[in-house]
Amino acid sequence: MDIFFLLGQALMNGLIIGLLYLLMAIGFTLVFGVMRIANFAHGEFYMLGAFIAFICVTQLGLPYMLSVLIAFVLTLVLGWILEIVVLKPFRGDELNGLIATLGLGMVIQNVALMAFGPDPQSMPPAAEGVVSLGKIVMPLSRLYVVAFSAVVLVALYVFLMHSKAGRALRAVVQDMEIASSYGIRSGAAYPLGFALGIALAAIAGALMAPVFSVSPFIGATPLFKAFIVVVLGGLGSIGGAVLASLLLGISESLGGTFFDGSTADMLIFALVILVLVIRPTGLLGRAEH
Repeated sequence: MDIFFLLGQALMNGLIIGLLYLLMAIGFTLVFGVMRIANFAHGEFYMLGAFIAFICVTQLGLPYMLSVLIAFVLTLVLGWILEIVVLKPFRGDELNGLIATLGLGMVIQNVALMAFGPDPQSMPPAAEGVVSLGKIVMPLSRLYVVAFSAVVLVALYVFLMHSKAGRALRAVVQDMEIASSYGIRSGAAYPLGFALGIALAAIAGALMAPVFSVSPFIGATPLFKAFIVVVLGGLGSIGGAVLASLLLGISESLGGTFFDGSTADMLIFALVILVLVIRPTGLLGRAEH
């Protein structure tokens, strides 16, 4: 088989995987940057977004893209409520906050298990047909993932860079003390950061629901990969998350194409270890002073 065909196909698949990791990792980074808590319920919100899209499409008959937006809005509201009701006492408390998110994730997963059962379920593809770029063939439904992910990321960039709330959130992520000295209220930044972070995870789940199966257990792998991306890119660095997610997605796809799965995972972890040996703070992370 043509090596250039395999390479092109792997790069396209890597881009899709990388965008999934990017949405997850940026959400994880926002939560960590604002609250200084590693949100180990992040994967369950990915799962929740997938199930909301699944219900909207298969049971309510709504258009797929509208279902993705509904998943975003519902989890945004849910995240705001959960931060205030459940996580407020753990703001800035890394250990107890981590334990609280673990418990929250277990509750969400078990509620989903009781509601939907353990068996994987599939939903119709977002679009039928394929697109050919020379010899490279890509299902149209996967290109929807790329296009919608790009739209979400552009919208997030505009919000963070050009809105008052977004600039305040970035300031809190970069340095809470300095942000407070400029009059930015951390009390509003906490629920906004958490809600926006988990809503991005829900969008990732909703986008990937037609591509993969949906079950209460699908959040573990994306959470694990998002955590790798955040560490590799640098804790709290959104730019680092962008670079690391695309690097990880493409590396994973290339490794899976030219090697077996175990060898590919081994090479990816070797790459992560090598980067962290050279730059312990990650690709774009800053050393703490």
